[in-house]
Amino acid sequence: MADGERATWGEGLRFAFGTLSVLRVRVERWDRPAAGRAMTAAPLVGAVLGGIAAAAGAVVAWRAGGALGAVTAVGVLAALTRGLHLDGLADVADGLGSGRPAEDALRIMKQSDIGPFGVLTLVLLLLAQVAALAGEFGQSTARGSLAVLASAVAARCALGWGCRRSVPAARPGGLGAMVAGTVTPAGAAAGTALALLALAAAGSSDGWSALRLPIAVVVGLGAAHLLLGHCVRRFDGITGDVLGAMAETAATGTLFALALLG
Repeated sequence: MADGERATWGEGLRFAFGTLSVLRVRVERWDRPAAGRAMTAAPLVGAVLGGIAAAAGAVVAWRAGGALGAVTAVGVLAALTRGLHLDGLADVADGLGSGRPAEDALRIMKQSDIGPFGVLTLVLLLLAQVAALAGEFGQSTARGSLAVLASAVAARCALGWGCRRSVPAARPGGLGAMVAGTVTPAGAAAGTALALLALAAAGSSDGWSALRLPIAVVVGLGAAHLLLGHCVRRFDGITGDVLGAMAETAATGTLFALALLG
């Protein structure tokens, strides 16, 4: 099928679930039009994965306390993505931490091992996520579940912004080159707006939560945007690892904001 042929939303969703989760779906198209649909619809993947992780975390928090519920939710989300975004975050941390020119930094990011910058970044980020979620689950299982959902959705909203048409690929080949530049600004904005409205509706039983959740997501996306700008300057574009790092940054920024907003 030619790359110039428009992809359907169904094809895009299968692409999104097939690449961003362990859920077994049949990916019918692997081309840039389908990739554009997939990255635009990625927040829906976040809602599904976040819902599964939130349910698991809520059950454990109800039976064993908020701290274990938080660990469960974070672990389930990692398992549902095969650690894809966490791996990208570690690679980007090693690439940026190396201080090397773009070509050398990209080569470091492609290596299979994780260096000290990557390990330190992963440890701090996971501690922050667990601590923030433990506080939310400590308030109530409903509040913890909404925090898990918001962070998962924010992570996938970030992917659409990272794949805007104004953002180039750092190198040919790989998932980054496949999805780079496939999403229109209007598409990224629409996906995020729908996600924010859905989260506001989910938190509508508590008037403050209806505002707190969207505000926190916007803060998380702002943090991911700062990382994107830095990576584009350092690497001359994005890679799949950069998108993964953006997702984890958006998720953690959202949880951090939720904690600060109380």
